[in-house]
Amino acid sequence: MNWVLVVVGAAVGAPLRYLTDRVVQARHRTVFPWGTVAVNVAGSLVLGALTGAVAAGAASSDLALLVGTGLCGALTTYSTFSYETMRLAETGHRVQAAANVAVSLAAGIGAAFAGAALADLWWA
Repeated sequence: MNWVLVVVGAAVGAPLRYLTDRVVQARHRTVFPWGTVAVNVAGSLVLGALTGAVAAGAASSDLALLVGTGLCGALTTYSTFSYETMRLAETGHRVQAAANVAVSLAAGIGAAFAGAALADLWWA
């Protein structure tokens, strides 16, 4: 049964990633991959909040599989982040490549901590 939860979550997360990326990139006509940054930060926030909820006993392991492993696993994308960073560097956009790494890491980790803090406030 666990695999069904992961598959259902991923079936929502993957198209959501693609659509979000397209919408965000369409609004930012730049070489910087704002769409990938957006989905990775959003996924980090959700996963941080979910982790906090599970730790507080407010969310089940089934929800963690559905939302954490399935949805967030398919929503976020390390491979696209890596590819886009390499592509920026290879096409002479080295400052943007470095900024992509810095922004993605700082915002993603910050969002995960913020999500966990919000969960702690909510269920404390």
